[in-house]
Amino acid sequence: MSPRTTTQRLQALAAAAVTVAALAAAGPTAAAAGPLAHCATPRLTTGWYGDNQARLQQLIDRYGRCGPHRPTRARPVAVFDWDNTVVKNDVGDATMFWLLRNGKVRQPARGDWTTTSRFLTPAAAGALADACAALARPGTPLPTGTPAGAGCADEIRAVYGTAATRTGATAFTGWDRRTMEPGYAWLPQLMQGWTAHEIRGFAAAARTENLDAPVGATQQVGTGSATGWVRYYDQQKDLIKSLGKAGFDVWISSASPQPVVEVWAAAVGIGADRVIGIRNTTTRGGAYTAHLQGCGSVADGADTMITYIDGKRCWINKEVFGVRGPAAGTVQPPARRPVFAAGDSDTDITFLRDATVLRLAVNRNKTELMCRAYDNSDGKWIVNPMFIEPKKQRTSPYPCSTTGYIDHDGTAGPVRRDDTSVIPDQADTVFQAVTER
Repeated sequence: MSPRTTTQRLQALAAAAVTVAALAAAGPTAAAAGPLAHCATPRLTTGWYGDNQARLQQLIDRYGRCGPHRPTRARPVAVFDWDNTVVKNDVGDATMFWLLRNGKVRQPARGDWTTTSRFLTPAAAGALADACAALARPGTPLPTGTPAGAGCADEIRAVYGTAATRTGATAFTGWDRRTMEPGYAWLPQLMQGWTAHEIRGFAAAARTENLDAPVGATQQVGTGSATGWVRYYDQQKDLIKSLGKAGFDVWISSASPQPVVEVWAAAVGIGADRVIGIRNTTTRGGAYTAHLQGCGSVADGADTMITYIDGKRCWINKEVFGVRGPAAGTVQPPARRPVFAAGDSDTDITFLRDATVLRLAVNRNKTELMCRAYDNSDGKWIVNPMFIEPKKQRTSPYPCSTTGYIDHDGTAGPVRRDDTSVIPDQADTVFQAVTER
């Protein structure tokens, strides 16, 4: 060994001894922090209501990779709803309007509209056939973006948006109100015949149009006017980015079609493998069918469970935590649940309740969600007004004690806590003043 090499090793050992001594002198906290000296916890930007920013920052500080002993623990899971939670307005609606304006909805097989949804009523199927049957052969696109196809576009839009025909006849019947919303499911079902790749192209075109349009813009669909703009919430983009930097496993769970949400989520750094939307079954060639993938005890093609209320729990348990079979529909142990969840609607309530540490409710005046968030019986809820065009304060209390909960069969009843006690009616207390236009 050369004298120079020996000298260098002795100097290195001496430097290490000085470092250990310094850490010991500084106390156990500094010594423990040594291996994580490179770690920097992300700091959230402003724009939150009340102390919500501080509560969210505490979540990141405690459960992020810089938290105590975090490097040896599993990544904490955070799950966001998408429409009106991460963005203002609905990307499913934006895509449906684009499909109708561009003639991308196909005439169903044999011209029979009941093949597009098991819940479609004879009245709705008849109205759709009357408006659309003469326009295209079965399996080919309907010219809903032309004057000749405007009536067909109007009928499809009425059934999709109001669950009724243009004459007011009920469009859907017989579904479970806690696992399915047939209007939401109908959008991906109407995408039959297209591949996921093609649908992502449609969604990308709709995204560009809606982001380029000014806030408040409308567009013509059929003979009517529809919302024509979407915006990302800056605060939610920052929160998602910060959670990711802090080592959280961040997912999106949405009742919009899978490929549509994939396109929109990419801009906030969420990959397709972390998106759970409504998923169709496909042909061998990859084309979408009008049937949907199942979850838990629901088989593929049964079309009775989507990412909606209890269905969101099932799909999160299945995709995020690997729970299979009927168990996916049940509450899991804390280690198999998200630590954080964010949503804006009653459609999100079940997966929000599963979050073990913090739950963000974006206030859109949705009854069951706001009953539970304002009751806040376990101290884990925070409420924030919508970040763009917030809702006005609700002037009457939410009817939590009487009709705030909608059961599987559609019956209204009281909202109950886990111990079955009834939540009393709640005042709407988290809002921002809205200037009249």
